[in-house]
Amino acid sequence: MSRSIDLNADLGEFADAEALARDRAIMAYISSANIACGGHAGNDRTMADMLEASAAANVAAGAHPSYPDRENFGRTSMKMADDVLLESLRGQITLLKRHGDARGVVLAHVKPHGQLYNDAADNLHLAELIAHAISATLPRAAYVGLAGSKMANAARAAGLTFIAEGFADRRYDARARLVSRKEPDAVIENAAERIEQALDLARGDPIHNKEGGLIDLVVDSICLHSDSEGALASARDIRAALDKAGIKVAARR
Repeated sequence: MSRSIDLNADLGEFADAEALARDRAIMAYISSANIACGGHAGNDRTMADMLEASAAANVAAGAHPSYPDRENFGRTSMKMADDVLLESLRGQITLLKRHGDARGVVLAHVKPHGQLYNDAADNLHLAELIAHAISATLPRAAYVGLAGSKMANAARAAGLTFIAEGFADRRYDARARLVSRKEPDAVIENAAERIEQALDLARGDPIHNKEGGLIDLVVDSICLHSDSEGALASARDIRAALDKAGIKVAARR
């Protein structure tokens, strides 16, 4: 049986012309786009641009909400009352949905961003709160989260499809959690290593962790961050490597 994998990227996080052009170009190689919707980044222009580009490239579009923390790009934990955070997440998703509705684009998934994503990996209550936000705004959308995390439990309890995600350009620790960006070498800079990790994840092979051991991850989707150095070239080369390996790149529906 042939293998298939979803290849996704976090897009629309920077409004300058060069970044938007890069993000549009990345669309040619991926199958799913996670679009910033105002919490950590993104505005009306970037959301419209990315939705139109995803539709033109036949790429599944999804919301990429976060802690409401533009100052720190959503990469700092925030202590918030449940109702306040839930309202923020609903608002972010709804804003992107409105832009999608205006363009005939149905949002297929929701992937939390940054520290919200990392916090929810091991905090079931927070993972469930994200699931509630998805159910309230996009009840047919999938929940994208870290493979082997509490987010899988929260999604299934809420009746949502869960898409287990791995990363081509991030280091893992021995617990199969992402190494903090505050630590050195948290982002894989070497292009060949990114390709190798993407192929291992797509094949279901073990990957190396930061401590030098191996970890097993079962993933449905592989992410490449658009703001990583050389992201466009990596997207092109990872897609070419997957195609050469006979691994179909397709969004999970």
